[in-house]
Amino acid sequence: MSTQPVPDPLLIACALGIEHLALRMGDRGGADGPVTVLRTGMGPRAAERSVTRILADPVFAGAAVLATGFCAGLAPGMHPGDLVVAEETRDPRGAVPCVGTELLVKELARTLPWRTVHTGPLTGSDHVVRGHERADLLATGAIAVDMESAATLLSAVRGGVRPVAAVRVVVDAPEHELVRIGTVRGGISAFRVLRSVLPAFFEWHRNVLLPRR
Repeated sequence: MSTQPVPDPLLIACALGIEHLALRMGDRGGADGPVTVLRTGMGPRAAERSVTRILADPVFAGAAVLATGFCAGLAPGMHPGDLVVAEETRDPRGAVPCVGTELLVKELARTLPWRTVHTGPLTGSDHVVRGHERADLLATGAIAVDMESAATLLSAVRGGVRPVAAVRVVVDAPEHELVRIGTVRGGISAFRVLRSVLPAFFEWHRNVLLPRR
């Protein structure tokens, strides 16, 4: 009697407790295989340590990795609650191409039709970006910035061949710069969007699974 192979797991990495809470509150139905939501801690070093450690477990040898959470939008016209699907993540150590970007855009637009989805490079920073730094980063071609996605995906591909992606929710933007997440309207809007993204992530995972070797 033949048995179906167990799909490789999906590792969803976020940094903050509020991001982890939003994802835990999301709809877990429809997952194709085991799903782990990892809170890495804030900043690129914490992300690199956490992702490297968990991927060292043989259980995650073929895991797909998706970095998510909040970000700062760089382009004029972005609003809190907008979605950013990275074509690549980049930091001073290099760029990592993302897999299945078009599929993620399609599924997020279907899941959240009232939200704008932006695509482009997502750049990394080791600090919260404000003021003129936004314009400097926009000039490099990036459309958004966060502190963990680039480190997460770089650590993921260093650990083996696997599908990787990054989806972020804009929590502040040039015309909507925020001081504290969760105490203002934009933060609440971003939280609600992040709480709703899991079905799109599961569909991405279902379509990019690599065959077991």
